[in-house]
Amino acid sequence: MCAMRTTTLGSNGPEVGVIGLGCMGMTASYDMAAPRDDATSIAVILQALDLGMTLIDTADAYGPHTNEELVAKALSGSRRERAVLATKVGLVMDVAGPPLGPGTGSPGAGRNGRPEHVRASIDGSLKRLGTDHVDLYQLHRVDPQVPIEETWGAMAETVSAGKSRYIGLSEVSVDEIKRAQTVHPVTSVQSELSLWTRDVLPAVLPYCTAQGIALLPFSPLGRGFLAGRFSSFDDLPQDDFRRDLPRFQQDALRVNLAIVSQVRAVADRAGATPAQVALAWVLAQGEFVVPIPGTKTPKYLIDNAGAADVELSDADLAELDTLPQPEGTRY
Repeated sequence: MCAMRTTTLGSNGPEVGVIGLGCMGMTASYDMAAPRDDATSIAVILQALDLGMTLIDTADAYGPHTNEELVAKALSGSRRERAVLATKVGLVMDVAGPPLGPGTGSPGAGRNGRPEHVRASIDGSLKRLGTDHVDLYQLHRVDPQVPIEETWGAMAETVSAGKSRYIGLSEVSVDEIKRAQTVHPVTSVQSELSLWTRDVLPAVLPYCTAQGIALLPFSPLGRGFLAGRFSSFDDLPQDDFRRDLPRFQQDALRVNLAIVSQVRAVADRAGATPAQVALAWVLAQGEFVVPIPGTKTPKYLIDNAGAADVELSDADLAELDTLPQPEGTRY
């Protein structure tokens, strides 16, 4: 595999590989009963850097806190300089688990955008990450109880203090981006985007493109579904939280398998895997679109990285653009 091509996080951000790595699942797995394997996870992070996947994404809510500590072990010493390190603030986990459920995240997650929370949290993240700065500090979710201008002002303070180089938002509307921009430039917006979740395409992505803001799609493989890894509800481990998601319920899943079949057909023509085609479609949405698929498996990491070399034809993209909407809501 050749060196991964690069882009920048928006018109003014740092250079990164066109595909990054989401680290959440390394400590907050879909299968909550599965044991952690820190040695393999650390090896995956280092392999990602070797493959050119330089954007490494974590958050203080993942664990909580344990994900940042794991990433710190992987990026210790001179390895820190190889990564564009991103973390987040604004979700508070009272119960361990991945913040992926409705609204704030999984049960037990709340939002906290108070300036004093941001100021304390950046120091906690830096200590856990073993670094004096992060490259990208992101507001995980907007707190409806706190004006975004106040939260974003505290985020901007982390830049002026040298604790972060750039700041970004996550799961926001165009109006919220505009309000933040009145206080400090927005480098990136992280939102879910995949062949079966296209909510940002009508408004958020066009606005980001016009403003030179990067879009960082999470779950670009539909939580693994678009990679063709599940053919029935029973394929999901017993403690896997996807068992509670509407799109993975048996009746919906049967309908949604037609989407995977069409992705697989394009993949067969392109000489790629379904996961690579799903990621290549996301990459085709814009110069500053940098998906961050999560994995803790070396095989899947290599597969994901290979998507950067997949060239989809105009006909392939048009076919994928017309895929039907999935059965079931996100959460």
